[in-house]
Amino acid sequence: MSVEAAGDRLLVALDVDTAARALQLAEQVRGVAGGLKVGSRLFTMEGPDLVRRLVDSGARVFLDLKFHDIPNTVAQAVDAAVRTGAWMINVHASGGSAMMQAAARAAADAASALGRQSPLIIGVTVLTSMDQAALTAAGVERPLLEHVVGLARMAQAAGLQGVVASPHETAAIRRACGPEFEIVTPGIRGASAGQDKNDQARTMGPAEAVAAGASYIVVGRPIIAATDPRTAARAIADELITSR
Repeated sequence: MSVEAAGDRLLVALDVDTAARALQLAEQVRGVAGGLKVGSRLFTMEGPDLVRRLVDSGARVFLDLKFHDIPNTVAQAVDAAVRTGAWMINVHASGGSAMMQAAARAAADAASALGRQSPLIIGVTVLTSMDQAALTAAGVERPLLEHVVGLARMAQAAGLQGVVASPHETAAIRRACGPEFEIVTPGIRGASAGQDKNDQARTMGPAEAVAAGASYIVVGRPIIAATDPRTAARAIADELITSR
C-alpha cells in the first residue's frame, strides 16, 4: 500500500473553534489525509458555510453531528447536511430503525434533487468514551460488544452504509456485516498517534485498527496539536502501510 492509499483511510478531526484554524489545518494535511471531520464544536461556531468552503477546496468532509431525534426531524437535518456537500454524515444508531431509515431516504432524495452522489450515512454505535460500566449505568443490560454488533446489524438493515465504533469492536462488526460495510473508528492512540487517551476509554493504534477491519480511522489531537501537523499525519499514514 502506498502512502497515498494509506492516507486515504485517515480522517483528521478538525477539533478547533475557528474557520481560520480549520482551513489552515486542511491545507497542512492536504494530500496526506483522506478527509476532514467537522464536529459539533466547530460547526456550532462556524456553521455550514465552513463545510462548503472545505468541500469547495476539494476535501472530503465527514460531518460528525450525530443526529438523534424523531425520524422526521432527523430526515430534515440530514437533508440540510447533504446540501453542504458533506461526503459522510452520521446519526445515532440508538435512535432506532425508523429514524435511520428516514435518514437514509432523506440523503438519497436530497442528493438526487441536487444531481450528486448520495453521501455515506453511518450510525454511531457506542461512544468510545464509554466502557461496560458506563453502558450498564445507562440502562443497557447486554454486553458492550453484543450491543455494538446489534446496533451495527440494525444500521445495515435500515439502509445505512456503515457505523462508527471503537476499534475494539471492529473485527466483530466486520464478521457480522461483511466486507463492504464501512467502519469508522475514533479512539486511535499509541505509536504515531500519541499515547494520551484523554477521554477515550476503548482505544487502539492506527495500524491495529485498520488490520482489525476499520475502513477509516479518525485522529484529532495527535495531529492538530502537533508542531507540524503534516508530518504527524504522514507518520500515521506511514504506519498504516504496515497494516496491509
